[in-house]
Amino acid sequence: MRLLYQKQVILNAQRLAKTLQDFGYEIVTGGTDIHLILVNLRNKNLDGNRAEKVLEAVHIACNKNTCPGDKSALRPSGLRFGSPALTTRGLMEEDFDVVAEYIHESIQLTQFICDKLEGGSKAPLKEFKNCLYNDPEVQQRVKILGDKVYAFASSFPIPGHVET
Repeated sequence: MRLLYQKQVILNAQRLAKTLQDFGYEIVTGGTDIHLILVNLRNKNLDGNRAEKVLEAVHIACNKNTCPGDKSALRPSGLRFGSPALTTRGLMEEDFDVVAEYIHESIQLTQFICDKLEGGSKAPLKEFKNCLYNDPEVQQRVKILGDKVYAFASSFPIPGHVET
């Protein structure tokens, strides 16, 4: 049983990496043989700090992460995603296509916010966060995407969690 789970974790991570590549994202290692992937956003002219904030706002867990070639750990160009938590909830490869779509929409929203700011993706993080949390148009987009993510995730049970 455990071996099947471990294989599914890897299959899911591989599917996430492949689907994100299909959307035009660079996977640092070209793919994955483990449970993690590292997406480099440099080709999207974005950084992991800003994208992480948007993903967090729409209920998608990830970590900003440095990538080879980054000049500063304070402005990492990467996002790290893992597949074990979602695999534990019962997601299979085709479900990770949906997850990749939501990640893609989140990164597009990150770009939308940057485009609203003077200085674009080079604007201070404080200004980016102010726009993310206070701009009515951005808040509406965050809510719409967050509701989609929440509805999708809610269709998969959390092991050990009993609804009351």
